[in-house]
Amino acid sequence: MVKIGIIGAGRIGKLHTENICYNVKRAEVVAIADIHMTDEIKRWAESLGITRCYKDYRKILAEKDIDAVLICSSTNTHAPISLEAIQASKHVFCEKPVDLKIDKIMEVIDALKGKKLKYQVGFNRRFDHNFRTIRQAVEKGEIGDPHIMKITSRDPAPPSIDYVKVSGGLFLDMTIHDFDMARYLVNSDVEEVYARGDVLIDEEIGKVGDIDTALISMKMENGTLAVIDNSRKAAYGYDQRAEVFGSRGMLSTSNDKPSTAILSNEKGTMGEKPLYFFLERYMESFRDEMTSFIDSIVNDEPVAVGVYDGLKSVMIGMAAKKSIEEGRPIKILEIEI
Repeated sequence: MVKIGIIGAGRIGKLHTENICYNVKRAEVVAIADIHMTDEIKRWAESLGITRCYKDYRKILAEKDIDAVLICSSTNTHAPISLEAIQASKHVFCEKPVDLKIDKIMEVIDALKGKKLKYQVGFNRRFDHNFRTIRQAVEKGEIGDPHIMKITSRDPAPPSIDYVKVSGGLFLDMTIHDFDMARYLVNSDVEEVYARGDVLIDEEIGKVGDIDTALISMKMENGTLAVIDNSRKAAYGYDQRAEVFGSRGMLSTSNDKPSTAILSNEKGTMGEKPLYFFLERYMESFRDEMTSFIDSIVNDEPVAVGVYDGLKSVMIGMAAKKSIEEGRPIKILEIEI
């Protein structure tokens, strides 16, 4: 049984904790730490059988019986806690991004060298049933050589301005998932990025130096041409779709909905809107990514999404930001490691 310590009891920390407790075999959450530990969090943890509740995450790292930690705290703490966890010989699952700076991610990579530790990054969309189907079809050659890839990713509502200020910006917060998805779907790294963006939804987002709407075109190393479109607000719900067109065919995915029922009457034809938020849309993938992490520890196998995947997505995000700033295509080689 893999014993787990959770660092960060916010929304995503609670989700992972409950998934492990209810759905993941061969793992047990034995401790949880949050800098803002409250009686409410303690009661929630105790309801799951977790009795060790701390404000200081270092108490988790010091406990010998804990095999692995999940880093679900704020982004600025991911790399520092990762380094401490590696030093303490803990396996690590780290929410994305590992850090907003390449040199900090490289410190984590260097710290892992020579260690027999598993380090997985939280790109849960790789475990989504729709996107996994596209990847499998590409791997089997069912659509031939991939030529064009389209990814649509639109949130139902923009985040708070306080969140935007510390998020790292659209490309390193939201689109980073799509950059990872682009690499995953056609099994290729990105060669060049050209991005255009604007503030079309909330002018307050522009005032803090970010954008809320973007189009990104990319050339993949295997020759695939890719397009990502992002919006912080889709009035109809959480819009998550992908398409890969190839020499022998095409495969595309639709949004998940509460049901596939369609009403037809004298007023027209109407179906369900997409699921509204990422917790609903990707609940199954969150469970599966955690199962994958535990399996990699138990079976001593490589993790499905490693620290280099985390590095690559941040580099693509930086290239997109540089493209916006300079108004030109940016080759990934221009982003220094």
